[in-house]
Amino acid sequence: MRHIGFVGLGRMGKHMALNLLKSGAELTVAAAGPGSFAAFEQRGVRATTNLVELARCEIVFLSLPDGEVVKTVLFGEAAIAGPGSRVRVVVDTSTIAHKAVFEIGNELESRGIEFLDAPVSGMEARAADGTLTVMCGGKPATFAAIEPYFQCLATKILYMGGPGNGQLAKLVNQLLFNINVAALAEILPMAVKMGLDPAKVAEIVNSGTGRSYASEFFLPRILENGFSAGYPMAKAYKDLVSAAEIGSTHCIPMPVLNAAATTYQMALLRGDGDLDKGGMIRVFEALLGVSYRSVPVPSPVA
Repeated sequence: MRHIGFVGLGRMGKHMALNLLKSGAELTVAAAGPGSFAAFEQRGVRATTNLVELARCEIVFLSLPDGEVVKTVLFGEAAIAGPGSRVRVVVDTSTIAHKAVFEIGNELESRGIEFLDAPVSGMEARAADGTLTVMCGGKPATFAAIEPYFQCLATKILYMGGPGNGQLAKLVNQLLFNINVAALAEILPMAVKMGLDPAKVAEIVNSGTGRSYASEFFLPRILENGFSAGYPMAKAYKDLVSAAEIGSTHCIPMPVLNAAATTYQMALLRGDGDLDKGGMIRVFEALLGVSYRSVPVPSPVA
């Protein structure tokens, strides 16, 4: 029986780790704090804050905030991939910069450890249901060996090619999502400024050709002044940084994305980084002195 480790028990990671129990493998989980440990300990799973314990695992999955945290977990003082590690494969389901994939993968390879970049798509409910989408980059043989574990987490598993292609595929999806939300943030306050009813506009958009996953997810929440259902903008900003690196390195113009990024940056500069991406609408609400809500709330301060 294989021994699997899982590091990172946040909103997504907790559910993904629990679903890995379906594989029948021995599981050890780790996190910075014990907040989610009870759900595992009651199932007989070892839970620890000591990362070195996971160096005894054959396969380690990661679900972490960014590339710097991934590097610290793998190569820091209490390193999973340190001297004497038994780890043979690291599977990173985090969303990290495209450039960081190669830095991490090359360092792991120098230590005799295989690496898969395998970010996931789908929010917390799909993580709990085991119906995520996995986009994987890495060596074909390594992907084939790990695919049965992906089947515990996801209903759509896509092998995208060599190292970095998993993150690149996820980035494409995220950038299109960002553009969608920025467009909503710009246009909907204009509709209110011109006298249209916010709830009726949302109904028109979500039943017409202007609808998108972003509109269907965010508009009902924005109307109720809810900005905490999605991933915080400050943490998700790394996608735009990664896109800027790619555009600069490969001389790829992306004018529409750059315009959306400006709205995103304005939201962060306003101090709205703790809000989900729907919070971008507050930028144009403040500029126009309106509020896109079903019930009156004070307009955001410019």
